[in-house]
Amino acid sequence: MARVTIDELKAMKRRGEKIAMLTAYDYPTARILDEAGVPIILVGDSLGMVVLGYDSTLPVTMEDMIHHTGAVVRGSQRTHVVFDMPFMSYQSGVEDALRNAGRALKETGAQSVKLEGGAHMAETVRRLVEVGIPVMGHIGLTPQSVNQLSGFRVQGKTPAAAVRILHDARALEQAGAYAMVLETIPAPLARIITSKVSVPTIGIGAGPHCDGQVQVIHDFLGLYPDFVPKHCRQYAHLAEEISQAVRQYLDDVREGAFPTAKESFAMDESVLAELARGSEEALRDESRSLA
Repeated sequence: MARVTIDELKAMKRRGEKIAMLTAYDYPTARILDEAGVPIILVGDSLGMVVLGYDSTLPVTMEDMIHHTGAVVRGSQRTHVVFDMPFMSYQSGVEDALRNAGRALKETGAQSVKLEGGAHMAETVRRLVEVGIPVMGHIGLTPQSVNQLSGFRVQGKTPAAAVRILHDARALEQAGAYAMVLETIPAPLARIITSKVSVPTIGIGAGPHCDGQVQVIHDFLGLYPDFVPKHCRQYAHLAEEISQAVRQYLDDVREGAFPTAKESFAMDESVLAELARGSEEALRDESRSLA
């Protein structure tokens, strides 16, 4: 089964067909999303926060990303899998970016990479595309720059900031990015950018006018009930369901209600009888040796 290509994703924009993207970090989740028909899975460096327990994406390594992306690729057949380049795997220069992005595709089987940054990353994007590595851009709120941005804040709220983000979008398009994530920017700005560029825009906290949307699967499924990002709609509340299931399991084990015969394996009566005879003979032999 052929995977979704970057040309197919561009064609979706031309047709006005909205693109739904979700994150995944493991084989079973990827399999579920793939079978449901999700056209793009992003193996985001957000795994640092939602899977590995860090307070930002900055500690995530190439090894982390390769490990998780390989599992997602193995769990999917049709979806386009995007490898999110981690912090400092590409910012230090074009050569590092080429080496690490090439390694990402070779060792995982992913179909493209994503990196953060606008105009200042355009040359890196151009070189990656020139050697055959498809690139998804990411502008607006860029989590790998959280310290520079002084936190996770809405970007592009002033005229100068909005113009800068629009310039970033055009620079990525001209550099050859096949799509771009617009994160946490005002919806009117996202609408302008989407109308000005020929490649798909994928919004997260960027309003309804983007060509597509992406959500972190853990937010989407309600696995963190104590914090729900403003841009997220929870389509399930799995933390509650999992907690309830675990409490029921604990009760069943304590009360002897699990396992039952249904969850146990039987033994042929003749084998059981032979085992009993063997045990009796062994006991007699032991008694004689002690006498």
